[in-house]
Amino acid sequence: MRGFLASSIGVACAVALSLPLALPASANESLREAGADASARGPEAAESLRATDVAGSTQSLPLKPLTSDRALRAGAAQGVLSQDVLPFALVGVVWDNPDAELHGRVEVRTRAADTHAWSAWQALETHNHEHAADLDSPERASGRLRGSTAPLWVGNSDGVEVRVLAETAAHSDRAAAPEFPRNMRLELVDPGDDPTPPQGSLADGPRSVLTAEAAASWAVNAEMAPLGAAVIPELTKEETEADLLAARGETTGKPYVGPRPRIITRKGWGADEKLREKNFVYTKAVRAAFVHHSASGNNYRCAQAPSVLRSIYRYHVKSSGWRDFGYNFAVDKCGNIYEGRAGGVAKPVYGAHTLGFNSNSMGIAVLGTYSNSAPPAAALNAVAKLSAWKLGLYGANPKGTTVLKSGGSNLYKKGKNVRLHVISGHRDGFATECPGRRLYSKLGNARQTSAQYQGR
Repeated sequence: MRGFLASSIGVACAVALSLPLALPASANESLREAGADASARGPEAAESLRATDVAGSTQSLPLKPLTSDRALRAGAAQGVLSQDVLPFALVGVVWDNPDAELHGRVEVRTRAADTHAWSAWQALETHNHEHAADLDSPERASGRLRGSTAPLWVGNSDGVEVRVLAETAAHSDRAAAPEFPRNMRLELVDPGDDPTPPQGSLADGPRSVLTAEAAASWAVNAEMAPLGAAVIPELTKEETEADLLAARGETTGKPYVGPRPRIITRKGWGADEKLREKNFVYTKAVRAAFVHHSASGNNYRCAQAPSVLRSIYRYHVKSSGWRDFGYNFAVDKCGNIYEGRAGGVAKPVYGAHTLGFNSNSMGIAVLGTYSNSAPPAAALNAVAKLSAWKLGLYGANPKGTTVLKSGGSNLYKKGKNVRLHVISGHRDGFATECPGRRLYSKLGNARQTSAQYQGR
């Protein structure tokens, strides 16, 4: 039995921590210190960080009042004038108070590192606080959370300029511009290099690449993939049904569950396990799936999706102060499925994707922006297939509805029982543009397809 519903989280973590590690505790601590956020220390610190074995880095530039003629003509109040920076591929703006909203338009332009050409001005999605931990969760109470825009993938760049246009200034010369959140900073994220494929089996030689954090992340998926695997292989529907029956201690029956899809693990996309908090947090079940778009733009190739994920992961943790990657899963435009927040792909991992409705749900982010662009058919099919499997493990019908208790959102007060589609869009639980109108309009088709995968 592949045992995708492991009975004891403690046993899994104990197994991980008992594995032989080539790095002693002192060396692991040194790596953690080397991986500390370079944001507050500027480009020099980021360069020092790049020299270590920790993948990726973050540069943080404070936004300042703009006084140039060009900035004033644009109505900008704060920003960063064009300047050379260390290489980066993803940008976002953060500020200290996670509850403060940025009432304004954030625009950025970047210079490509290979052609040295400047891009056109691009807008960042400013209302990102709805992608967050629930109000009463330990993650929310950590004191580390910051307000943030959605991140934008811009590709390999070495120059940047940003401007912030006050919301009222865009519509009226007489209206007073609202105050911006305090201490706004431009975050420039370098995702680091793609992981090097292992040569041979990790079990055959020294495990110098296996930190305690990486071992723990593997252990919760241990019976679905071997140590250090980049991919959890797909199963047929018959194999998935047999595993589910065995996990339930049953020998007969026909459970409604879709075939397990191929899932690229955190190891596969190169997640630095030292960035996240060590322990895993779980909810009780998975009764609903919330579909999102990452709002990070569509200007990426599918081969770059691991870099996009590492960038968003670093932005979520180091820039925004989250405990880990926010979504439980991600899907790229070619239909590849990625493990998101650590804790086990088959387990009810407590995410930070839909403010007010992270309990008893999972979040699936389609990489890209789908307000005006149609989502690719491959991505929609991947959402349906993933949902059919994961929801099926917990007995949920993709065509049905379920009741979730709100943890507090701008649509539903805390404690209210809300009936939602089992496959919902983010905007069903929170007043937001996410997952974009073009993706949201396709969710009905995704429900039907997902139910068909389950055999309904």
